[in-house]
Amino acid sequence: MAKRYCYKDLLPFAALVAMECNNVGLNTLFKAATLKGMSYHVFVVYAYAVAAIVLLPISFVSRRSRVLPPLNFSIFSRIVFLGFIGCSSQIMGYTGISYSSPTLSSAISNLVPAFTFLLAILFRMETIAIKSSSCQAKILGTIVSISGAFVVTLYKGPPIIITHAPSFSLHQPLNTPRSVDPSWAIGGLLLTAEYILVPLWYIVQVQIMKVYPDELTVVFFYNLCVSIMAAIVGIFAEPNPSAWKIGPGTALASILCSGIFGSFLNNAIHTWTLRMKGPLYVAMFKPLSIAIAVAMGFIFLGDALHLGSLIGATIISMGFYTVMWGKSTEEMDENVGRVESPTAENVPLLQGYETERAGKNMHANV
Repeated sequence: MAKRYCYKDLLPFAALVAMECNNVGLNTLFKAATLKGMSYHVFVVYAYAVAAIVLLPISFVSRRSRVLPPLNFSIFSRIVFLGFIGCSSQIMGYTGISYSSPTLSSAISNLVPAFTFLLAILFRMETIAIKSSSCQAKILGTIVSISGAFVVTLYKGPPIIITHAPSFSLHQPLNTPRSVDPSWAIGGLLLTAEYILVPLWYIVQVQIMKVYPDELTVVFFYNLCVSIMAAIVGIFAEPNPSAWKIGPGTALASILCSGIFGSFLNNAIHTWTLRMKGPLYVAMFKPLSIAIAVAMGFIFLGDALHLGSLIGATIISMGFYTVMWGKSTEEMDENVGRVESPTAENVPLLQGYETERAGKNMHANV
């Protein structure tokens, strides 16, 4: 029971929190690279190509060590469609960050749980039973968590703890506009479009995993598709050949880190947790990114801790754990229902086994 709890509950939880920390750092490194002139079209192509190269031998070993259905045209076409969604969302997202900041990206990502919840209902992956306490907890927790994330973003408040170390802040935008900046608005619109596509990516990925449950192979072909599609777009969007030359520095570090820790590790872990826990569970970790950005800025960069950050992080935690409670209660109810309601096919089999054993005993006694 303890091993099952660690694998089914504790491990996905810890992995997704770690990935949100990872994503905050990768977005900040990407922003620093684009400020030095790196093209985001070139970045997407190279980062996903690095991930595909790393995954090639791993996915080959994974396929040989497991019994899997054939990778037919139907499954592969779904992966290509997943790649199209991913390519579109990544280009929109990185373009939006280059126009705005990682902080704005973290703030708008708070919309993901709401969009995911709605899409999961439409695709019948989540059920609404208003009278059920678990359903009420999921709805209330989603709203509370999103509200807390916006508190962190919109309300700064007085400083509680002030540090004097000069720092580069994860929480403050890298290019905060002094007035209404058109590029900031464009960045916000592109980021919103990205986080509308992310829940759709979750839904399609879950559907693929139902028919082909091999995370590494799916993620390999997904990264390969995104890299090829992004290269086709990049040829037209970035015709300057010099932009495709990446030398040692921040740009190369951003590409390698994003390819290994983002496109490879992050996508593999999200694919695994989607199969284990479903799209809503994964989406609920998105509002944590803004609180993680604040915490990382305070601990590692010496940023001042403000009242708004503390209040918002507390609200996020309350909403987050409310949803987690609702999900765990729902899973417990489902498990109890399976145990208490044996299928009609199992009853005759059990009866047949008992009858056969009784017959053998009578024969032995004779």
